[in-house]
Amino acid sequence: MAETTETPVLHPRAWWAQFPRSSDRFDAAYVVEGLGDLIERKVAAPLLRQEVKIAAEVVTRHLNRLTSAELAERAKAARERLAGTLHRLDTRAGGISTVEATALLLALQGDYAGAAASAEPFVGVRPLRQLFVTALRLERFDIPMTLRLLDAGQQPADAIGAGHLLGRYSWWPSWLLQVVTERAVAGTLDETTIEALDRCAYASLSPAQARLARKLLSGDTGLIATAAQRLAQMGEEDAGRQLREGDLNTVALAARMIGLQ
Repeated sequence: MAETTETPVLHPRAWWAQFPRSSDRFDAAYVVEGLGDLIERKVAAPLLRQEVKIAAEVVTRHLNRLTSAELAERAKAARERLAGTLHRLDTRAGGISTVEATALLLALQGDYAGAAASAEPFVGVRPLRQLFVTALRLERFDIPMTLRLLDAGQQPADAIGAGHLLGRYSWWPSWLLQVVTERAVAGTLDETTIEALDRCAYASLSPAQARLARKLLSGDTGLIATAAQRLAQMGEEDAGRQLREGDLNTVALAARMIGLQ
């Protein structure tokens, strides 16, 4: 039986555009420099490869010093020179591929999403994804988790949002971080859930109570019913009802009260 290989799913410009939109600190210089490194090695023609390298370096210097009028002029000249070279090559019958250099030109012109979409077929999604996630420059941001969520098929905006949430709560106990990770991968993590779980983190649960809380958070219906019944017997009828209805705010209370039995 012949083996079949899956065709990689390519992402459109709109998908890549979610990255710069997700951070007001998006590092354009880092992206241009990184794209230059990734794309340059894919340019087969030596002279064109050299021009691509020079153009990326000049524009990167400008992006790192946006107030320099001299660097702005040099960057403009480098973009125009590369664009002119590509135009001449495209109108000739020489067999030189301009696809790679054209992808970089998009980045030099400020179209980072378009550049990534154009480069993905010959560079691959993983290095581009790593580049764009790192370029977000978000504080208290969980990069490995964001990449994992992107691997799982989540949209960039959702994965970045979850990574930002997780980064803010890295001090949480390991058992609760595992719960949050599972919810993030499942796509069920939001601010409301985080706020409820935060109460569990502040509850100072013992190891036994933490194990009970983890099972309750996992949705163990049998345990939830038992815990709700115990809460009712202890005079916490409202908490028991809320626990049955899926209110995460009652989990810490249930784990702490029942764990003392």
